[in-house]
Amino acid sequence: MATTTLPRAAGYTRSSIYEWLTTTDHKKIGIMYVTTAYIFMLLGGLLALGIRADLWTATSATGSSLIPAALYNQLFTMHGTTMIFFFVMPMLAGFANYVVPLQIGAADMAFPRINALSFWIIPFSGILLFSGFLLGGAASAGWTSYAPLSEAKYSPGIGQDLWILGLLFNGMSSILGAINLLVTIFKLRAPGMTMLRLPIFVWTVLVTQVLLVFAVPVLASGLAMLFIDRNYGGSFFDPAAGGDAVLWQHVFWFFGHPEVYILILPAFGVISEVIPVFSSKPLFGYKAFILATAAIGILGFGVWAHHMFATGVVFLAFFSATTFLISVPTGVKMFNWVATMWRGKLRFRPPMLFAVGFLISFLIGGLDGAFSASTPVDFDITDTYWVVSHLHYVLFGGSAMAIMAATYYWFPKMFGRMLDDRLGRVHFWLMFIGLQLTFFPMHLLGLAGMPRRIAEYAPTAWQPLNQVATIGAFTIAASMLPFLWNIFTTLRRPADQPDDPWDAYTLEWATTSPPPPYNFDQLPALHSERPVFDLKHGPHGGAPVAVPVAVSGGGPA
Repeated sequence: MATTTLPRAAGYTRSSIYEWLTTTDHKKIGIMYVTTAYIFMLLGGLLALGIRADLWTATSATGSSLIPAALYNQLFTMHGTTMIFFFVMPMLAGFANYVVPLQIGAADMAFPRINALSFWIIPFSGILLFSGFLLGGAASAGWTSYAPLSEAKYSPGIGQDLWILGLLFNGMSSILGAINLLVTIFKLRAPGMTMLRLPIFVWTVLVTQVLLVFAVPVLASGLAMLFIDRNYGGSFFDPAAGGDAVLWQHVFWFFGHPEVYILILPAFGVISEVIPVFSSKPLFGYKAFILATAAIGILGFGVWAHHMFATGVVFLAFFSATTFLISVPTGVKMFNWVATMWRGKLRFRPPMLFAVGFLISFLIGGLDGAFSASTPVDFDITDTYWVVSHLHYVLFGGSAMAIMAATYYWFPKMFGRMLDDRLGRVHFWLMFIGLQLTFFPMHLLGLAGMPRRIAEYAPTAWQPLNQVATIGAFTIAASMLPFLWNIFTTLRRPADQPDDPWDAYTLEWATTSPPPPYNFDQLPALHSERPVFDLKHGPHGGAPVAVPVAVSGGGPA
């Protein structure tokens, strides 16, 4: 079936640098989010290569390693912080900025200027964070910054204070962006776009923004207390002065576990857009998927203390039970995706390859996380490399693989150009193989008792497994070369792609590629969660809709 082509807006030309710097167009802001996040990914990746290079060999006879212990502490602290707060979160926020208004038929975000502000805070806070390297040393207390290790007595210097300020500004950006997206979704939907016709990506973004609004202020309060402790004589987390170090863990993980779902729920949405299109089938169990997403959002606030089993101050049975329980809606989603692919007409283009890679890797991360829900097992694997493996399978095998799927899937919409499939396949296989080589041996290292966050270890059976992991890390780094070359060469070609090159379902594919500044000349009549499919084939497979509905703005359904 031929795709529907809408006329390109007259005079729509490439903008100048000044226009990009001052834009309030959600599409340009989304592209800047994505570009900035990829830059931080490369920086965080370089830090990870330093960590893995150091762990290639065990402790030498002289007791020295490749990287001094103090610098090593800075590397793993900044790597974790960068990848979570400055790569995955801004990247998914960027795709949400670009795609959500298009998918709901809106002309822009509800508050365009606030949207621009929320973006520009990100590079500012990132520069603030990394400036510690130039001012005597970056933060070195780990990305969780457990007190009292992060107190001034044990982490002197300005680096830890810059870490606190950087995350406070980053949280401000997240809150502004969350409120903006919530208002946009609730108030600017096109006529006919009811809540049960929203694309799954929009649903996952919506739940994510609710989590952000409730979770980020909790982290901000903990950061403010830590800053007061360090600089103004406070004693919130200092036991020697009457404080409670475990209070930091409660505050951090009350944010930190919903944060895991903040990082993974939009990735679920991406996969739920890609798999149906490349299976030529609607998503199996649309309403069940929505309910599972909402359940994850609610349950996500009741499991934080499973990170604290070893402290002995939490009710083990309750948090163990809720941790097992939250795996149920996640399992529902996995069933939805597999059922969607079952007997579908599968097309293994790069977006679909990364989606399948996500399913495999996230399944491993989910299963190894379930072990941690059992308190006796958790006592054995706490603070070992098992936890490092689990975290990376969920966030790299999950979020990062979904980000790559999103990049290949929406690139033609953003730029009117198609990334090369052959380079995309090389990128996928190098990244997927590198992921397994890097993080699967960490399971075995954890079971063998290797603690996390150590720069040196005795020459034992740990060394061969560390070497395999290091080879895998450099394989992941190598996978970025064909990807970056693909982007560079593709952007040099003319924008010649059709508006809907994938034969997709959702509303962003009903406008031009790239879209005009106002997004739509006309909108099709909305009869389901697959309006572009209805436009081409008719509602429920009937006659095609002949007359699109002209829309000048947008309003609540």
